[in-house]
Amino acid sequence: MTESTIDHEPATRRGNAASRILDSTSERSLESLAIGIAAVAFVVAAVIAAVAFGLQPAPISGPDSIGQFAAVASAVVAFVAVIAGRWLLHDRGPNGRVRVLDVLDIVALAIAHAVIALLGWTILAVTLERAFIGAEVFALPVLILAGAAAAMTAYLAFFSATHMDLQLLAAVLAVFLALGVLASMLTASDPNWWKDNLSALGMTTNVSALAFNLTLIVAGFLVTTLARYATRGIPTANPVGIGRVRVCLIVVGVFLALVGVFPVNVFFGIHTAVASGMVVAYGVLVIGLPRWITGMPRPFILIGWLFLAVTLVLAVFFLVGYYTLTAVELVAGILVFTWIVLFIRNAAALEQDARSAS
Repeated sequence: MTESTIDHEPATRRGNAASRILDSTSERSLESLAIGIAAVAFVVAAVIAAVAFGLQPAPISGPDSIGQFAAVASAVVAFVAVIAGRWLLHDRGPNGRVRVLDVLDIVALAIAHAVIALLGWTILAVTLERAFIGAEVFALPVLILAGAAAAMTAYLAFFSATHMDLQLLAAVLAVFLALGVLASMLTASDPNWWKDNLSALGMTTNVSALAFNLTLIVAGFLVTTLARYATRGIPTANPVGIGRVRVCLIVVGVFLALVGVFPVNVFFGIHTAVASGMVVAYGVLVIGLPRWITGMPRPFILIGWLFLAVTLVLAVFFLVGYYTLTAVELVAGILVFTWIVLFIRNAAALEQDARSAS
């Protein structure tokens, strides 16, 4: 993403080519646009639902249900809303041309929002069905619920796209990765997948495996985006420190994406190498961070060492047969991404303090 794609300044100070169309630097203008997009999404989703269900009652979740329709419609709406929001505020660069990397970043962000909407509404529908066992939704509420789900999703996705900053992107990454992996676990065709390893979720050819691998690919791309912008403007006494931190984070993101590109059952050697390389890059980053970014808070440095130590202990537990590989991968993954989110927050605090002192 270009510098305008991940904004370091509040939305009230944004300015770009879209200002010729409307005052996009105004929060009131953005709010009005968000409400307008939500209204359009409500009408379109309700009309399509009327055609799809033929003004008939529908089950809460499952095939041909209002939950399924709302989830799919919301995913489409989220994708379009994010594209529209980023296009509205996007600086197209020299000669007004959009760069390839910018397009890939925005598409990855849109996919993440779409998957969050799809899985979020699906999980809610399944939960409600278990609360109202055997109930059906009447024809008019079907239209209202379909429209309301699409409208809420459109509003939130557009707001997220037009107010995107590093901390919000980190939150989107965490939610996206958690929901994607959880959905793959719940829909896995092999109920005993956990006896092998976490990568077993991506071994089959069904939708569950595709969702798992796609989640890793998109999440890896988002990590590289965070790496490029979370390290920008951090004060440090080491002139090469920022570059080394950025490289390590990019390696983590690229290797995470490659874990999804190369399923373990087809590319065992490559899959194992990139998965191990990701952990090594994280370890190098934790160890080198105090020297590379000299002002990083001591509590955060200690947390990094603690997370790394826990990961190594779990690896030993696996080697001696006390823990399964799945448990090690799950805990290690949670610790690594928790550390990344905390790093972004601490880096932003350092940058803010440096601006205040200048």
